[in-house]
Amino acid sequence: MKLKMNFSQSLVLLFCLLLFACKESRKAPSRASIDALNLKKGQLITCGPSQQLGTLHFAIDAPAATQSSFMLGLKLLHSFEYDEAEKVFAGIIDQNPDCAMAYWGVAMSNFHPLWAPPSKAELQKGSAAIAIARGLKPASKKESSYIEAIASFYDRWQQTDHKTRCLRFEKAMEDLHEKDSSDMEATVLYALALDAAANPSDKNFKKQKKAGELLQSLAPGAPDHPGIAHYLIHTYDVPELASLALPAARKYASIAPSSAHALHMPSHIFTRLGLWDEAVQSNIASVSSAQCYAQQNGMKHWDEELHGLDYLMYAYLQKGDTYNAKKQLDYLLSIHETSPANFKVAYSFAAIPARYYLESRNWKEAARLPFPVANFSWDDFLWQKAIIHFARVMGAVHTGQTKISTEEIQELKRIRDTLAEQGDTYKAQQVSVQLAAGEAWAKLRSGKKGEALQLMQLAAKMEDSTEKHPVTPAEVLPAKELLGDMLMELKDYQAALEAYEQNLKRHPNRFNALLGAAQAASKTGEKSKAIDYYHRLISIAVTNSPKPELQLAKQSLEEMEK
Repeated sequence: MKLKMNFSQSLVLLFCLLLFACKESRKAPSRASIDALNLKKGQLITCGPSQQLGTLHFAIDAPAATQSSFMLGLKLLHSFEYDEAEKVFAGIIDQNPDCAMAYWGVAMSNFHPLWAPPSKAELQKGSAAIAIARGLKPASKKESSYIEAIASFYDRWQQTDHKTRCLRFEKAMEDLHEKDSSDMEATVLYALALDAAANPSDKNFKKQKKAGELLQSLAPGAPDHPGIAHYLIHTYDVPELASLALPAARKYASIAPSSAHALHMPSHIFTRLGLWDEAVQSNIASVSSAQCYAQQNGMKHWDEELHGLDYLMYAYLQKGDTYNAKKQLDYLLSIHETSPANFKVAYSFAAIPARYYLESRNWKEAARLPFPVANFSWDDFLWQKAIIHFARVMGAVHTGQTKISTEEIQELKRIRDTLAEQGDTYKAQQVSVQLAAGEAWAKLRSGKKGEALQLMQLAAKMEDSTEKHPVTPAEVLPAKELLGDMLMELKDYQAALEAYEQNLKRHPNRFNALLGAAQAASKTGEKSKAIDYYHRLISIAVTNSPKPELQLAKQSLEEMEK
């Protein structure tokens, strides 16, 4: 018996020695494997107050200086300053190549869950960073859990679609959160994962509401946490929930004023609620910060600048401020090179001129709208390309140019079919809405009133069944508003009023919807309602607006109130 015990003890001792030897043999990754990551490096660039990015705490197994740098990188991540975040994590790796969580930071910097899916190069970088982190085998279970959570997104990325990988990340973060609900960062990132995995067609907003509950529970104890404020805005960036994010929207910019994205994000909620003055000020600050960033980085223009310009254009148009709206258009058309030339940039290049001419009812210019010259191929961004074709369709049908409208409708069909074949269901549906609207107005002009109305109703129904992409302040022209316009032409004023009012619930204080509702209410004899809509229109418009529609609105109001 004694012999057996000694033998067992010997096995245990041998196992421990082997384990110790294994741990001792662990080495930092080779310089070659780190260099192969091609990490973004250089001086950290922020604009505005020096590195004011909020407050948070996340302890990792590292020296104090590394700990401080890691939290700076995490703050940048929470404000979607991905390039600068990667620079910080790269700096940590240069000093401490065995810091596993720095590689986690690199992987997170290349994920950008609420934007476009990572490119092939970003997926390769994130996957390689995780492989190094795993090879380091962190002693802390907490760090291992974080690394495995983001690894769930990158694993087998060549064989797995983006949506599935987002769902895997959501589940991994849920598990991490449930293992330790006191871990604030796990909860914050779980909320982000819920938003990333949310189905845009889910009108119950199940995941968003869950994310909101989590973030709201943390907010009182962490009033300056950048992720909590930021993700509350994204979480509630739908008409039905937007008011819940107004406190966060009015605070986020002051939490992280060194981030151009933090200066911009409040305007998502201001736009949802029709608070145009606040939306304008938010994006003036954001665009200025983005221009500063581009200048310091040696860029001509940064993508965040154009993103802010689109929201700025939208807000100016709703205020009837055609002077400042035209300034944004002229400025955009002077830009021919941006960094990076990505989906946000392409969207802004298409949407800004389309919005200007369509919202201004300048159908002649819309019909011949050119593709702005930029440093990317429009064929790489078909959804954005469709916006220009849609503007041309609407311009052509309103100016009697049947040949042009027919050609542009065919092009919209081709783009829709291509996106569907690529498996991009969401974007294919967005183009389908524009296609149905364009065909509806073409049929109206050809005298097929019944078919026209059915198609326009279909477009409105399709648009209502999903949510807008976070890249855009709103649809270029809301389908429900176009339905109201069509019903006005068909002299069905009661139905037109209903369409405008439904549209205003989703898009409060839109200039053309308020005007249409006032005119429709006047036609149906609902004088008090017409007066109310005219007052609302005049209250949001700039006092010196040259729009003739506003002058007519003022005259109509004076006559009604006599």
